[in-house]
Amino acid sequence: MKIAFFPSCMVDMFYPEVGMAAVRVLERLGCEIVLPDDQICCGQPLFNSGFSKQAEPMMKKIIDAYQGFDTIVALSGSCAYAIKEEYPHFIGGKGEYAEKLAALSSRIYEFTEFIVDVLGVTDVGAHLDGTVTYHKSCHLTRLLGIERQPLALLEGVAGLTYVEMQAADRCCGFGGTFSVKEPEISEQIVREKVLCALETGADYLCGADQACLMNIKGRLDRMRAAGETDSAMQVLHIAQILDARGAGKEA
Repeated sequence: MKIAFFPSCMVDMFYPEVGMAAVRVLERLGCEIVLPDDQICCGQPLFNSGFSKQAEPMMKKIIDAYQGFDTIVALSGSCAYAIKEEYPHFIGGKGEYAEKLAALSSRIYEFTEFIVDVLGVTDVGAHLDGTVTYHKSCHLTRLLGIERQPLALLEGVAGLTYVEMQAADRCCGFGGTFSVKEPEISEQIVREKVLCALETGADYLCGADQACLMNIKGRLDRMRAAGETDSAMQVLHIAQILDARGAGKEA
């Protein structure tokens, strides 16, 4: 199956290893991966901050970049939701781009959704010894309704034991530009998230949205630096766990 990959700008610019892990997982499942040259940021930070006019050229560029593909797989639930559900509010219901968007929206899937619901796979052949807890990100869980798919994939990893943290579906405090506009509130929210994760004693904390994971890891690192914890918990994208092929505490 030939698919167009949408890694998200967070992965593209700061965490390319996550994108490469996802590609390896999909290729092992028989997918041929294409990364369109013209793919850019989906524009979500702009239109969420009220700059819809400035975001419109970015939206149209994304719509054009992913035309002609039967399947698009997005590595971020928030980006997938933006294209499927938020673009129509700005593009409108008529005209060339409305038609292009309608065709695109029905073909875009989030990474774990695609593997479980489209390919019908829950065991990707991964092996990682240890315990893992999972952060249920807001867009993925509440808005896209994707909750069982990531957990099913984690259960299929040999050697891995899942431990649910308290308030697993509570926001991590990032919220895109929210963390910039309200840093004090954001800091308290992510601190509570990290404490809930640490209470599990898990070796790994994972999630399916790299923006959340960047925020969580940043707070965990600061807490370590301040001597508040000596936990060796690793923060990983679920793609990195599904890409793991050996025992031990290194994904």
